[in-house]
Amino acid sequence: MIFRQITHDDLGCASYLIGDEQAGVAAVVDPRFEIDEYLDLARYMGVTIEHIFETHNHADHVSGHGRLAAATGATIHIHRAASPDYEHVPFDDGDEFALGALTVRALHTPGHRPEHTAFALIDGHRGSEPWAVLSGDTLFVGDIARPDLAVEKSEGARGIFRSLHDRLLTLGAEVEVWPGHLGGSMCGGPGMDMKICSTIGYERAHNPTLAILSEDEFVTAALAKLGPQPPKFKAIVELNRGPLLTDGVELTALAPRQLEQRQRGGALLVDVRSDRQFDDAHIEGALANPILRAGFGTKLAWVTADRQEVVFIGRDDDDGRRAGKLALAVGIRRLAGYLHGGMTSWHQEKRPVTRTERLPVDALPDRLAAQPDLQLLDVRDPGEWESGYIAGAVLQTWHDIDAIPDGLDPARPIAVICSSGQRATTAASLLQRHGARHVIHVVGGGVPRLGALGVHLERGRIPASAAA
Repeated sequence: MIFRQITHDDLGCASYLIGDEQAGVAAVVDPRFEIDEYLDLARYMGVTIEHIFETHNHADHVSGHGRLAAATGATIHIHRAASPDYEHVPFDDGDEFALGALTVRALHTPGHRPEHTAFALIDGHRGSEPWAVLSGDTLFVGDIARPDLAVEKSEGARGIFRSLHDRLLTLGAEVEVWPGHLGGSMCGGPGMDMKICSTIGYERAHNPTLAILSEDEFVTAALAKLGPQPPKFKAIVELNRGPLLTDGVELTALAPRQLEQRQRGGALLVDVRSDRQFDDAHIEGALANPILRAGFGTKLAWVTADRQEVVFIGRDDDDGRRAGKLALAVGIRRLAGYLHGGMTSWHQEKRPVTRTERLPVDALPDRLAAQPDLQLLDVRDPGEWESGYIAGAVLQTWHDIDAIPDGLDPARPIAVICSSGQRATTAASLLQRHGARHVIHVVGGGVPRLGALGVHLERGRIPASAAA
């Protein structure tokens, strides 16, 4: 039997190549947009990809089912309730597909979305009972899926409760759980683990949400921990519903002069180098989004306008091309190109740059005491703010910065802080884009670090301006 998990680390997504090597047949479950790895594995194992199974219409990333079907001739399967606008063979609850000795059984598990389906895997060489379940976006390692991406959130949570207790948790304790997402994905809650798999028995015993046996209490708990919805999720769902996407986007290598022309025409410059490289020297108006950190694509989706062209700036051309692939994975297709030669070419032509001041978090208390006019912008989520914040700080979640936040004077210095320094990287560059004259990027930690140093943290409700 063939079983391979393929992860998209930037998005926290997991897909699967399954099949029977002796029979020479395989299938891909929830393919990502970049399909080369599936094709390479199939060639290596001597199998033909004949089927593509989708657990649901994904809301956080663009599926590769169209590209994979075009490359292999495979049939796409999705639950009948999905009603996609592309050629496919629908299935219903309980339908089974034979891949040699491997049987794939559909388990309809609505909640995350009405069409959502998990797949139980039965290895006929070893037994007649399922040994694993591809749980998709219903059950994760340590958590459950979010219920608010397709239907009213309470209805979705009730659907997930029933799918868990009536379908997945009735499987044997020894059945392995292989989810559609790992920790870091926006399709689950804060309890999602980076571990790649679990078992039904272990999750039943140790997943705190599964211990809630009252449906009403389950709904309350599920809704209480909801974070912001994935950016552009409705547009991504529509891309995944069809017509099929079979082509990528060819990125153009731009000379510095061409980049300037694109910027004057309204293109967004996205600098994908490290935060230190950006702070030391960057093109004025560029947005910082380091590609070496997980979540690049999701961050990009938060800050790009629907009709805005994007230009990438990296250390070299490889950075630009890689950024383009990650952008396509979240449905961003208006890609004008990348700076040819990276920032080296910009420096060689002696073109102007600007910088951002970096301030170690440990030095922030003394700086605040010595500089009374220093303003502090906290760019964490509201839930983090409520757990402790610095008196006098202004709250504005990083991805909601579309102007200088109320309560801040762009003419006075603004220090930007989060919990680790990563979100503050992008937030500081957004402030500069919107006209702040002196932005200070707090690095090496954030508010939790200040609390550990003995700095007094206030606790209280979210400011009305931030909640709005």
